[in-house]
Amino acid sequence: MTYLGNIRHSRGYSYEHALVQRLNRGFWNARRLGGSSTGLPDIVAVNNADGILLTIEAKSGTSDILYVPQDQLERCMKIRNMFGIYPTRHIVLAFKFMSKKRFRRSNKTVYESRKLLEYYKIADIVGSMKHLPVIKCTYEGKTYAIHRNGRTSLLDLPSFVMPFQKIDDPAVIPKTVQEGPIPAL
Repeated sequence: MTYLGNIRHSRGYSYEHALVQRLNRGFWNARRLGGSSTGLPDIVAVNNADGILLTIEAKSGTSDILYVPQDQLERCMKIRNMFGIYPTRHIVLAFKFMSKKRFRRSNKTVYESRKLLEYYKIADIVGSMKHLPVIKCTYEGKTYAIHRNGRTSLLDLPSFVMPFQKIDDPAVIPKTVQEGPIPAL
């Protein structure tokens, strides 16, 4: 693995690990499952008292766009569908845009400071699609479907308020109620 590949892998693992720790502080039980190497989602979280199951794909990066490939959506769907005993089951896509934006300028890698943002999106709609798209999330929190034919369409995924977020904070009200990102903790 290259140096840049090691950094990406480490950043991804760190984000997954932090999400699991944040989820495990309350009435939730969460585990990191190993992601693509195991054919499982990055994280599975349950709240047995309320009957809720979350399958989570976590993406973090320094660019303005993060992607979730079809195979990762498929593995979330399989686990979600396997646990039908839970009355509430969601596929959650967790996106973390790092506080340093990386880009190339004059054949050099340059970093620029920006606000760290996290978005949590409910992607249950993919379960009803005949062909799974690649899902793209922008730094502004807009989500798109990239279809097999290369066409891109707006996919307005609803925001999900994670259990570790303060619900009384107006900044974390889901996008369906209030426009804007959910700030990182």
